[in-house]
Amino acid sequence: MTAPRTALTLNAGNLPAIAAAGITVPAYDRAAVRPGIVHFGVGGFHRAHMAMVIDDLLQTGRAFEWGIVGAGVLPHDAGMRDALAGQDHLYSLTLKHPDGAKERRVIGSIIDYRFGPDDPHGLLELLTDEDIRIVSLTVTEGGYNVNPVTGEFITQEPTIVADVEALRAGRLPATVFGYVVAALRARRAAGVAPFTVQSCDNISENGEVAAKMFTAFARLVDDELADWIGENVAFPNSMVDRITPATTDDDREDLLADTGVTDTWPVVAEPFFQWVLEDSFTSGRPPYEDAHVQVVDDVQPYEHMKLRLLNSGHQGLAYFGLLGGYTFAHEAMANPDIPAYLRRYMDEEGTPSLAPLPGIDLEAYKDSLIERFSNPEIRDTLARLGAESSDRIPKWLLPVVKDNLASGHPVDVSAAICASWARYAEGHDETGGRFTIVDRYAERLQAVAATQGTDALAFVRQDQFFGELAEEPRFTAPYLAALTSLHERGAKETARRLAAHEAL
Repeated sequence: MTAPRTALTLNAGNLPAIAAAGITVPAYDRAAVRPGIVHFGVGGFHRAHMAMVIDDLLQTGRAFEWGIVGAGVLPHDAGMRDALAGQDHLYSLTLKHPDGAKERRVIGSIIDYRFGPDDPHGLLELLTDEDIRIVSLTVTEGGYNVNPVTGEFITQEPTIVADVEALRAGRLPATVFGYVVAALRARRAAGVAPFTVQSCDNISENGEVAAKMFTAFARLVDDELADWIGENVAFPNSMVDRITPATTDDDREDLLADTGVTDTWPVVAEPFFQWVLEDSFTSGRPPYEDAHVQVVDDVQPYEHMKLRLLNSGHQGLAYFGLLGGYTFAHEAMANPDIPAYLRRYMDEEGTPSLAPLPGIDLEAYKDSLIERFSNPEIRDTLARLGAESSDRIPKWLLPVVKDNLASGHPVDVSAAICASWARYAEGHDETGGRFTIVDRYAERLQAVAATQGTDALAFVRQDQFFGELAEEPRFTAPYLAALTSLHERGAKETARRLAAHEAL
């Protein structure tokens, strides 16, 4: 009988043994990597995307002045701080192909982590260091504090009010807005060039949104500071794309079983990778284009393609799938009616809302989305895809609805996706199983959804999310038909009818 091999803890000292186990490890001297980027919101997506790109550059002997220091300001960020600190800030990335093949590597581009609640002085001091030339963000759609209907900064959010008062009084901040603006104020006073604020979140025109929100926060503190930020700080737009499901215990156990390596917080992602980035930086940037990043003058056409096809497609998959009793994306996609109905949305509604895309084969792109959604190795959960709906649908799907209403194109499938969100917000599937709805407005959404029996348009009357769509019959007619069908026939039959172009 073969003796079980000794587990290898992921850390710097074990890298030679980990390499011998068949995992690619950093071939560069991590001690020579200097901090140049501070990243707020270190999660799976950042570690499968931007941190991987910097690691790619380091592996070729470049970008040694662009090491990443992670930053967290929320209580739950302590978990990532501890996981990384226990592994010398190393972690594993596994790319899972549909045929079961796996590519495993260790990423070494994150060299430190600062946790604001424990060390606010240290985090602020780091942000004012002239070597830090980029502050990047993956703080989720909700992290930008945007009113989803007006598009304006929510000034009365309690943490914002507290941070404005803190900065006015010369006290330490607590939010990402407070830290970034306080650091820019300190750099301005010291004559240090400002850093670039680089959003990597899946929101439309993310750089412009970041610029508007951070400047609005700064204006609450000091008008002159806000003007200076507007004139001197770059906020490049970007489009990012890689499906990165939440890490599970199965992922940890799979890594251990295959390689003998233990990783507290590994990352699993699909092989597909795309990052389109506007070439607009305040104080220099890494040579991103040498690591498969598309550096362009205008990101918007690429961004709309992704948000209106992939991200909105995910919304169409999530609620129909959950209501139909599925757990994982690939399980729902195995029902042929669901990919057929999603492709109908992409062809009839998503595509007509897009501007011309020279050089892009949209048919091939849509084919790739269906294939990616169906990848059984990723085990992407529908719950993840359906989280934070109140931030996602108004930003991703409703612009499609509004553009198509204006141009005379159909909105039937988009309306059905909105109806599936409303039905999902009731909090239970068709067998009575309960959903845990992850949304900052979960309580309000469920309360409104509970009244749909007496007012079928109650959900879309929430103008914070839907604007005036409740008064638009070209939207409400297919919405009501879909909501009725979801209640009376169920998600699977409703999807079948949508796929077959049958009346609901």
